[in-house]
Amino acid sequence: MGATVENEVRIPKFYTKKSLTSSTALLAYLALADFAAHLFFADNYGYFRDELYYIVSGTQHLSLGYVDFPPLIAYVAALVNVFTKDSLFSIHFVSALNEALLVFVAGMIARELGGGRRAQLLAAVSTLATLVFLADGSIFTPDSFDQLWWSLFAYFLIRIVKRREPRLWIVAGLILGVGLLTKLTILFFAAALLLSFLAIPSTRQYIRSRWIVFGGLLSLVFTLPMFYWNYINGWPMLHFYLEFRHDISGGGPLSFFLNQITGISILNFPIFIIGLYFYLRSNEGSALRAFGVSYILLYVFMTLLNMKPYYLAPIYPMLFAGGALMIERSSNSKKGFFRWFGSRPFIGFLIVVAILLAPLAVPILSPTTLINSYGASNYQASPLPDRYGWSMFVSNLSMAFNTLPGNTRSQACIFTENYGEASAVNYLGRSMGLPVAISGHNNYYIWGPGSCTGKVLITIGYSLSDDQKSFVNVTLLTTLSCYLCISYESYLPVYLCTNPTFSSLPSEWPLVRHYD
Repeated sequence: MGATVENEVRIPKFYTKKSLTSSTALLAYLALADFAAHLFFADNYGYFRDELYYIVSGTQHLSLGYVDFPPLIAYVAALVNVFTKDSLFSIHFVSALNEALLVFVAGMIARELGGGRRAQLLAAVSTLATLVFLADGSIFTPDSFDQLWWSLFAYFLIRIVKRREPRLWIVAGLILGVGLLTKLTILFFAAALLLSFLAIPSTRQYIRSRWIVFGGLLSLVFTLPMFYWNYINGWPMLHFYLEFRHDISGGGPLSFFLNQITGISILNFPIFIIGLYFYLRSNEGSALRAFGVSYILLYVFMTLLNMKPYYLAPIYPMLFAGGALMIERSSNSKKGFFRWFGSRPFIGFLIVVAILLAPLAVPILSPTTLINSYGASNYQASPLPDRYGWSMFVSNLSMAFNTLPGNTRSQACIFTENYGEASAVNYLGRSMGLPVAISGHNNYYIWGPGSCTGKVLITIGYSLSDDQKSFVNVTLLTTLSCYLCISYESYLPVYLCTNPTFSSLPSEWPLVRHYD
């Protein structure tokens, strides 16, 4: 009998012990930790004002465009609604995922710059510890998408320069197009980079490629439906920004500067400064001068236009990555000036400070505990009070509404001062039998009065004198009080208005518009 031949079966190894401890794996673990932490608190408090607005836009008024924001966030809300009815957990799952990906991409930018494991982790940790990103990771907002698109855009442009891969302009154009459907501020970033590439002789060659034309046209294609919607509706987005610029409320140059420091965290500030030095002055960053110049241009531009400080936040992961690279290089030298910022004590201190400040950005503590620990002024300055009390607001309004006679209820419609109040009624109040809420604020003006005649109107947030200008009979129905809510929603008179002095509400509608 011949010898038995045993066939050796080789099972491919999809991972090894080394791959589980690689820099990519460590970045993934850090991103997953950030994701899990946000999900753990995803159901705390309630819906944020803007979340209700986006949900109503996506589920009740899905459109190619909106007055005060590009349509992507509404389409995401509509998609989430198909599967989970836009529960708190599901919409915050989306924002948590965006911020986790942002942490990962920050590390990848550091790698693309030439950074090793320490630089990649430092860039990722700095991004994770940024208060603006911590806050947006717990809110369903275009900002969490916008921050991710800016960093991805920067990542691929750095690859174009570092690896001389001009075809990646197509990918950059795709990201820019999606970014413009998310928030228009990415256009400022792209314009600043373009001007910087033109201004610096060593980078002009990268914008002479035909691929940048293809990428630019691709990004333009994404915006055409939004432009069409604006055209057929009389350019409401343009009118909004022309009126909104008077209420941008940046607070002036000093406030803008101080908000950059507090927004990114004081301990991240030296990493950012070192990163800016990397792009503008270091030998390693000589090919990437345009990226540092773009920050200077954006900072000056946004300061002069008195823009909101957080508009600049998405650019910082790119700068953290540059700083992390220089810190890593310095750490490898005994005389390295920056090496302490990459030390374990500093990184540990950065994480501890982020944890201590996180309750002001993420709904970790109850409102009363937060006020007792951090003070009422810090609580009100945070995004947290605007996501507290909306269910109570609708419930109390419903109880007052149900005390009205049946014929009055059947004719009544609700008119609110802002989109937050109207969206709370239209999303949370539908199951409570409340009538549809209308408003002259932003998109609600475009959506119009619907079937509301104005013969019986319940107003929220308006003064008695305002209502008496348009109605003969005005009586106080109830007062919606909420000490822990955002200050301008803490005390709201609700009036029942009948016998209007106008002929019909549609005829008066152009007078109620306010864009801000």
